[in-house]
This record gives sequence, structure tokens and C-alpha cells, in this order.
Amino acid sequence: MNGSSDSNMTLTTPRKVIFDTDPGVDDAMALYYALAHPDLEVMGITTTFGNVWVDQATTNALYLCHLTGRTIPVAQGADRPTVKTAEAPPDFIHGTDGLGNLPQRSAVLAQADPRPAAQFIVDMARQFPGEMTLVAVGPLGNLAAALQLAPELPTLVHEVILMGGTVIESGNVSPVAEANIWNDPHAADAVFTAGWPLTMVGLDVTHQVILPLALFQQLAAHHQHPATDALAHAVAFYSDFYRQHDPLLGQAIGCYGHDVLAFVVLTNPELFTLQTGRVRVAVDGLAQGQTMMQRKKVSYPQQGWHDDIPHTQVCLAVQAQACQAVIEHTLMRPWLGASKVR
Repeated sequence: MNGSSDSNMTLTTPRKVIFDTDPGVDDAMALYYALAHPDLEVMGITTTFGNVWVDQATTNALYLCHLTGRTIPVAQGADRPTVKTAEAPPDFIHGTDGLGNLPQRSAVLAQADPRPAAQFIVDMARQFPGEMTLVAVGPLGNLAAALQLAPELPTLVHEVILMGGTVIESGNVSPVAEANIWNDPHAADAVFTAGWPLTMVGLDVTHQVILPLALFQQLAAHHQHPATDALAHAVAFYSDFYRQHDPLLGQAIGCYGHDVLAFVVLTNPELFTLQTGRVRVAVDGLAQGQTMMQRKKVSYPQQGWHDDIPHTQVCLAVQAQACQAVIEHTLMRPWLGASKVR
């Protein structure tokens, strides 16, 4: 995994990225970070159920691009888990529309790419072998389906970075499970055992990075643009949920930077402490969705931990203040042109 800061760039060309997402307020933060960062080129967006149903996820991806004036292919993907029954989207966290119940939306003329998300991922990986990074911040059905379409996919992509799971930190949908993995545990286990270069950015670090609402209000005032106005509105709704329901935030008026950290790991890996080990997912029972990491070099009698299981890089610590500074610096850059939104 390689990366650079804006002030000390080492990449000669931007890193090609496919963003697999279920927008989602923190997904919107992540997308705008990726669009703002000079070292990243978002080649496509694939959508999945999770924070919203997949139709709404696609609508939101198209709308967020529309607000920025960017034309980026959006391919719709998984509308339900691989095996388990689908859970209702958490509209009390992200709003019914996923973006904090925006009071109005301008018309969007762009339409989704006709290919299913999994096919889009495979096509792009074959078009740019060894160049594509998959950044996945929702349930992992699209990546699992792409592996079914093209078992050689792990040899074609540069790396995969996913926001999901937890090793030490408590879960957010059960004592041991994080929402993205819990929503489709069978797909997640397939992704963790596929054999591609994989980095997991889970609650162990995302619960350490609290982004203040004031930051997004300052961004909106700085850019005076419909894209940052919409983001500030969405973050206000999101922050209000955390203020009322999450004692870990204390008196802070803000929210966790879950999904955006998947991109910060890509651009600034030096801010994270990582450990390498095998990761498996519990697919049923009380521990459904738990990401279990083999942290010691021990030969276990339990099946499923044999030497052929590939290793995952797991983020276990983060320089939180430095992360916030990178996010602020990137989003404050002059990345938005004059608005054409009416």
C-alpha cells in the first residue's frame, strides 16, 4: 500500500480507484475526499444496499457527482445479502434519503451504467490490469460477485481497501460485529479469503477519529458551493444522531469519520498502525458478522485457519488529529469549479 500527502507527493500519476459504496453520509464525505485529492482518480462508482436500499444508493451516487459537476460511471449492484435476510436501512442514522433528508434536489440527467456493478469491476480490472484499487465502504456483495465472475480478479487489481469489521473495539450492531460485515457476512468472508492485497479499516480506528460538524460548516462557507452545502446538511443530521445515541462522542458535536478513513489509509498510510494476520467472518449465530483475526502465529486445531488462508492488513491504531488535518486540508483545496446546478 502506497500513498502521499498533498504537500509531499510521490505519485507520478493519480491512483485509479473504483469506489464501492452505499451512500450514506460518511460515504459522501469519502467520495468528496477522493474527488478532491490530487493523487486519486475515481474511475467508477459501484453501489450496494446498506445505509439505504440500492436504488437510493445509485440515486445518491449520481446526485453527489452531479453536484460537483463530475461525470463518473455509476453501476448499480447488490440489492440484498448473499444468504441472510436483508435488514432495513438505518434511516434514523442517515435519513430516509441517505443524505440527511435533503430539503430539495436539482434534476440529474445522468443515468447509471447499464452493467451490473460486479461486471463493471471485472471490466475495469481487465482494462487496467494491476492499476485499479477497490475501495469498498459498504456490504461486500459486489466484490464477492465479481470474484464469482472472474476468479482471477485478485491478480488483476492493485489492492483492496475496505471499511468494515473490528478486532478489539466493540461492534456497532452487536457486541462483536460492525454493520458492513454483518449486513452480508458470507460475502465478507469470501472477500477476506480471496487472496488479493487487502487492508481492513475497521472500528478500531474509525471510532478514534471524530470529525466536528463545524469543519463541514467551514467547508461550506469556504467553497460556497451546492456540493459542500449538501454535505454540511447531511453531516448535521448524522451528527445529531451521534449526539443523542453514542456516549463515546461525549459532548462533541460531530460524527465518526468511518468511510473517509478508507481513502486516508490509501493517501496517508503513515498515519496508521497495521498488523497482518488471517481474518475470517462468523456467518451465523450470535457472533454473525464478527471479524476474527489470527494475531498470533499458532497452529490451531479449529478448521478454517490453515496456511492457505491469505493474510489481511488490519488498522489497529491511528493518529486521529493528523487524520482530521489531512481530511480538512484535502477538502479545503480548490477542487470544485463554478457550479452549474440549478
